[in-house]
Amino acid sequence: MNARIGVAFMAVLLAVYIALVAQRAWLLLVSGEPIGIAMGVALIVLPVIAVWALWRELAFGFGAQRLGRLLEDEHDLPAEEMDVRPSGRPDRAQADALFPAYREAVESDPENWRVWFRLGLAYDGAGDRSRARAAIRTAIRLEKAQPRP
Repeated sequence: MNARIGVAFMAVLLAVYIALVAQRAWLLLVSGEPIGIAMGVALIVLPVIAVWALWRELAFGFGAQRLGRLLEDEHDLPAEEMDVRPSGRPDRAQADALFPAYREAVESDPENWRVWFRLGLAYDGAGDRSRARAAIRTAIRLEKAQPRP
């Protein structure tokens, strides 16, 4: 729940930022000065990029949450637990021992979003966030591509 509050807070801050930047962009655009017009255009482009990035992250978060709920409802979430070091990072040897099973599952059924999601959870548990996000993005894409009953 705290993550949702944080996301909502950041979205509100982004909206305030966009409003303030839009006001400044308009003032620069109507200034008639070439440099002012160029800066006004830049001030319009940057918030568009920020909105796109926020939308992408929110879509990822909602998609991952939805798939997690589906697996939880099916009682199909991974049950393994790993020991952690005092720093909070997982024990690398235990994480490396878990990966072959998840990797083999993906290799044997690469169109199954469930195996990709579980692989993403394994990567996340091992602290490899970039691979975790890539695997979960693949799971989201595959689940969306499935025909609905």
